[in-house]
Amino acid sequence: MLEVGMKAPDFTLPDKRGNSVSLSDFLGKKVVLYFYPKDSTPGCTRQACAFAQNHSNFEDKNVVVIGISKDSVASHLKFAEKYDLPFVLLSDPELQAIQAYGVWQEKKLYGKVSMGVVRSTYLIDEQGVIEKVMPKVKPDTNAAEILAYLKVEG
Repeated sequence: MLEVGMKAPDFTLPDKRGNSVSLSDFLGKKVVLYFYPKDSTPGCTRQACAFAQNHSNFEDKNVVVIGISKDSVASHLKFAEKYDLPFVLLSDPELQAIQAYGVWQEKKLYGKVSMGVVRSTYLIDEQGVIEKVMPKVKPDTNAAEILAYLKVEG
């Protein structure tokens, strides 16, 4: 995992429509960059819907929300349309950003060890520097925790 105060690694990935999006496109705004394991799974759906329900609160604070998983562009489009997700979803099947941000890690499930995305969130400031690191976040409280932090901070 990266640490607070580090320059956030830039990346360029396709969004749900196949358009290239770079982190550097959002300089001048805060960015909530959240990494999640898989589209349309129960936890990931709850997390995405919580961000969607709070989308206007993030916009009011000039904060962009970006979700990244290794799912395909087509999977992201289906996920976004099914749950009416108004924020950016980026496809990272090559693990470019996922590995750069240190969220591709060993996971244990029912005693079985495998590699996968550990649900994690970064808050990146207007200059592209990591302001807050939230490893192993809970899908149900992630969006609310970030908003609470932004209220205190801003």
